[in-house]
Amino acid sequence: MHLITGGAGFIGRKLARQLLDAGERVRILDPLIAQVHGAEGRPPPEVEGAEIVRGDIRDLDAVRGALEGVEGVFHLAAEVGVGQSMYEIDRYTAVNELGTAVLFQAITDAPEAGRPRRVVTASSMSVYGEGLYVGPGGRPLPPARRGGGWDPVGPEGEALTPVPTPEGKPCDLASVYALNKFAQERMTHIVAGAYGIESVALRLFNVYGPGQALSNPYTGVLAIFASRIANGQRPMVFEDGRQRRDFVHVDDVARAFRLAMERPEAAGATINVGSGRSVSVAEVAEATAAALGRPDLAPQITGKARTGDIRHCFADIALARGALGFEPRRTFAEALPEMAEWVAGQRPEDRVERASEELRARGLVA
Repeated sequence: MHLITGGAGFIGRKLARQLLDAGERVRILDPLIAQVHGAEGRPPPEVEGAEIVRGDIRDLDAVRGALEGVEGVFHLAAEVGVGQSMYEIDRYTAVNELGTAVLFQAITDAPEAGRPRRVVTASSMSVYGEGLYVGPGGRPLPPARRGGGWDPVGPEGEALTPVPTPEGKPCDLASVYALNKFAQERMTHIVAGAYGIESVALRLFNVYGPGQALSNPYTGVLAIFASRIANGQRPMVFEDGRQRRDFVHVDDVARAFRLAMERPEAAGATINVGSGRSVSVAEVAEATAAALGRPDLAPQITGKARTGDIRHCFADIALARGALGFEPRRTFAEALPEMAEWVAGQRPEDRVERASEELRARGLVA
């Protein structure tokens, strides 16, 4: 039996389906909140066949019950979003950090024979802050800071080149969400190691695909763009749109979680999960509009920056290839038509303006 905390969410449901299709027994702990699952809080159809425990990751009794008879835990329960984390600090920290603490309290309170063999925790590329940059001559530099323009510069003002970010790049926490995810991954390794439990943390890059919560303005940027376009609005792009990200398909991410539970080489590791490719945010907006049949809805370039945002970050996935045997199967260009077809059948509510106004009102957009 495998437990997936947050298993009714975007990634969790895909992981559950893959496990169920492989003949595994799956239990899901999820509060089924309205922001993700609608007012009725119904489990998504992908998790049919799984045992559903409706409960909060901060509820010790609910977590203890969900852990009974479990040999592996996928810990995905979390509040997600850099922007919102900067003004709902208590909620993000409670769910992400306290929730992880409650999970490990329940695990360590159990008799040794009743503890899971391995815990795989979802972390985030946000822990890096800026990705890795090299200066003239290809020399890697310490965590970069922005100069007078959008792009970071070196300590003497020299131009820098962004390169794939490996796990060894020092973390530089730039938002409450990043702080939360770093705490989750470190708590996983520290507590699990002390109790003889195997641990893996996966640093996820920008996950996309059918099933994202399109009406949640703090979900992935591609889903936010799709929601705007589906409502006849231009996608809103911060800065100048040239910032680069790594977009990885949710099916590939779910497979990476399965491999992280299965592969002996992954024990104790913190591993990037991305596509290993980069694309600019403006290019994503333009491609999404074209795929949805609205190429006339050109990106709205705001020229504004949000507190906590970074410029460039994309994954070096050499460790994922070696430790997990992971290779992305879905490219952004190949998977976008499928995403567009799914979006066309949805009726998302566009809440981006409301979320942006909340950031502006708190002085979090410059």
